[in-house]
Amino acid sequence: MENNNSFFRKKKFHLDVGEKRHLNKTLGAFDLTMLGVGAVVGAGIFILPGKVASVVAGPGIIISFIIAGLACCLAALCYSEFASKLPIAGSAYTYSYHVFGEGIAWILGWSLLLEYGLAVAAIASGWASYVKSLLAGFSLHIPEAISGSYNPSKGVYFDLLAFLVIIVIGILLSLGIKESTRVNNIMVLVKVAVVVLFIIVGVFYVKPDNWTPFLPFGVSGVITGASTVFFAYIGFDAVSTASEEVKNPQRNMPIGIIASLAICTLLYILLSAVLTGIVPFADLEGISAPVAFALQAIGQNWFAGLLSLGAIVGMTTVILVMSYGGTRLLFAMGRDGLLPESFSKLGKRNTPVRNTLIFAILMGLVAGLVPLEQLAELINIGTLFAFSMVSLGIFFLRKNKDLPTDGFKTPLYPFVPALSFILCVYLILNLSAITWISFAVWFVIGLIVYFSYGRQHSKLKA
Repeated sequence: MENNNSFFRKKKFHLDVGEKRHLNKTLGAFDLTMLGVGAVVGAGIFILPGKVASVVAGPGIIISFIIAGLACCLAALCYSEFASKLPIAGSAYTYSYHVFGEGIAWILGWSLLLEYGLAVAAIASGWASYVKSLLAGFSLHIPEAISGSYNPSKGVYFDLLAFLVIIVIGILLSLGIKESTRVNNIMVLVKVAVVVLFIIVGVFYVKPDNWTPFLPFGVSGVITGASTVFFAYIGFDAVSTASEEVKNPQRNMPIGIIASLAICTLLYILLSAVLTGIVPFADLEGISAPVAFALQAIGQNWFAGLLSLGAIVGMTTVILVMSYGGTRLLFAMGRDGLLPESFSKLGKRNTPVRNTLIFAILMGLVAGLVPLEQLAELINIGTLFAFSMVSLGIFFLRKNKDLPTDGFKTPLYPFVPALSFILCVYLILNLSAITWISFAVWFVIGLIVYFSYGRQHSKLKA
């Protein structure tokens, strides 16, 4: 341990190697790729393209996805180097603990808890809406009182379906990551098949005239669109939380992170091009399910029903992977003493059962009670902050002589990490003022928790 009782005390790699509480190494490159695709391709691909194209970017949303994807790709290269050299649970939180110090690591971990927690709750709410719509097609209706977030004026008190899906996934995760990834792999293949089928069917109905004008809202609209659609990419970083459970992480972590992001970026670009080619972008304004709307516009009503099923499956995998990321982050922070040690207790299957169920119950209650439409940008700012710090951290990683020198290296150093950092900060600056204020409140709460508990209970405390 470092005998340095300061905000910037750092961990040493050999401490983690000697840690007795380790997770089982069961995941390969394919599992990681499927985890990444499972986290990224969800509600965003079925909803965001139409919403952003209609009011912000027009057909230029294709460029918006490319810009957001580029920012993520650069960050992914930086994540890959860290994950390869520090194969320990905790993602950006753990990386920062080694290169920046405990205080910065706590701030990043606190930001990531916001990302994972709100993403799970928000996607669960969307999942519940799709399921209710699907059930309504069979004349089955959920009682009004338990059909949505808390709104007494409308007689609605709790979203039971959103709560239950998070609880069920929490139970699945507590059984073990290998069992969870088997289920995830099947669901990911189903939803990717649905997206690819839409692209193949829709391309025959594309009218190039619908792409004119290509930039109706100008370049600024494309940039704003990139900041907004960034939400659709959130999740690939959750792959890096799996580092400790990966076989041969030096090889498999970079493959899983980069391959999953490449697949998702390609799907987003192709789907956006086909969608805006089928339907004029202005017609998509106010449409909650733009992809299904496009299919109905070309008379493919049978496929619209299949798409709803694909969306439900897609959102289920997002909830699973983001819940997984949140529980592994809690495990790492509990193991370090910054959160109560009970969060790092492992069950019979060598999984953090207790923290998994606590996370599921808390996020289930949030999803059941709180309307989360206004909080999507909060997820973005927490993620972009983590991405920017990981990118900056590469410069400190290269100078740290205590860490392994083998494994993946970010190409074109120092250009790639520098550009990644600049792009992430630029996207952060394009978020709304209310998002900054809300994040500042969360930031202050995090500092209070750290100085009142974490700092005193840290395993690195002198």
